[in-house]
Amino acid sequence: MEEIKKVDPESAEFKEEFEKTSAFTDKVLKQFEYVYHPDTEIVTSIRNGLTRNKLIYGKRYCPCFFVTGKKEEDRVCPCQPALKEEIPNEGRCHCGIFCTPEFAKLQVDSETAEEAAHQHSRGLTKDECNAILANEQLDSDEIESLLEARELGMVEFEIVDVREWMEYQSMRIKGVDHLIPTTSFYESVEKLKGKEDLPLIVYCHVGSRSAYCQKVLKDMGFNKVGNLTRGIVSYRGELDRG
Repeated sequence: MEEIKKVDPESAEFKEEFEKTSAFTDKVLKQFEYVYHPDTEIVTSIRNGLTRNKLIYGKRYCPCFFVTGKKEEDRVCPCQPALKEEIPNEGRCHCGIFCTPEFAKLQVDSETAEEAAHQHSRGLTKDECNAILANEQLDSDEIESLLEARELGMVEFEIVDVREWMEYQSMRIKGVDHLIPTTSFYESVEKLKGKEDLPLIVYCHVGSRSAYCQKVLKDMGFNKVGNLTRGIVSYRGELDRG
């Protein structure tokens, strides 16, 4: 099994390259008349991923896709699918850093409305737990409630973080069971061997990488795979750090 590639985000080398990446993404905005996603954590996370890939692989591959060396999967930022399809059609690129001004405004309005309407999670029955685990998309309240139910022995499932090691070290959902980074997914997924019938929940930073890994896992024969739709940035439960 290939060892997880680690980059120290506190190193001078990383910080120097991060500044270059930031200047690069600024240039992309001006060139294509995009704006950054209004959530600054998304922008920082993607810049970190681009910096990491530049240091390890020599190019700023999009951190939301596998890095395999194959032309069809290696996407250098700003990737062609984003420029030709995602941003024109959806208003944002796959990983979320680049948006149209219209999408960014709508996102701010949506966040405000959601915060106002948000209700605190409550305890679940066993039937409700199973119903939630059958869904492909889950939100923060649902996962918090499922974790509470798991502590009470009402339900079994496992949580898989598909971000990179340095993101995992920075913060992670309390109760996560596995780290299986997207960029070394096929080498690390052996951890889940024999658990094809166990419900899994995958998450990343904003939900893009985990949605991709969710599809891969289902294609590999895992029967119940849920995705934290908007990633750890939307999670209001308890986090572990360090």
